[in-house]
Amino acid sequence: MAEAPTMLSLSESAEKRVSFLMTQEDNPNVMLRVVVNGGGCAGFQYGFSFDDSKTDDDVLIEQGDVKVVTDNMSLMYLAGAQIDFVEDMIGAAFSIKNPNAASTCSCGTSFSVA
Repeated sequence: MAEAPTMLSLSESAEKRVSFLMTQEDNPNVMLRVVVNGGGCAGFQYGFSFDDSKTDDDVLIEQGDVKVVTDNMSLMYLAGAQIDFVEDMIGAAFSIKNPNAASTCSCGTSFSVA
């Protein structure tokens, strides 16, 4: 029997950053919504937003005090992926380490699948 892929997870730095951003939203029900949409230079692109509602099609992932929500279709492309938050001299941004991505664009916000 094949092992089920790990859901979506956050690195420690991403968890801390999302937690901080959630406190700025001034809404105790706020969650980070992660979606995969068609588009971008590689075929699919990631989207991040804050949301305070969940639909029947959504999957809720809780890590520490952070709640992440994604829809079932996006989760097909995100299963086993990890959201990271990177700060360097150029700036700070979220990135996704996605084992399902066959290739990614140079900016890291879009990807393709095999």
